[in-house]
Amino acid sequence: MSIHVEATPNPNALKFTSDKMIFEGNNSISVMPGQTSEYEVLNELMKLDGVDNVFGFQHFITVNKKMDVEWDSLTDQIQEVITQHGY
Repeated sequence: MSIHVEATPNPNALKFTSDKMIFEGNNSISVMPGQTSEYEVLNELMKLDGVDNVFGFQHFITVNKKMDVEWDSLTDQIQEVITQHGY
């Protein structure tokens, strides 16, 4: 299993794509501050210091960071959470 990290047009967002299906169906899932999801992987990502919100659809999760946080300190943590969930 591997996670592919891609830049997005938003410098505060990165797209993490898995070889495995994360979310079944055709509905996207987003979690904003103060919200929780039925998907534990999204809830755990929201607990990471520096994560502002997350968005998931089928094979990928897009993570938006807070503006004062650098990706260098966050990317590995995000990949670890996703990998721990088997994606």
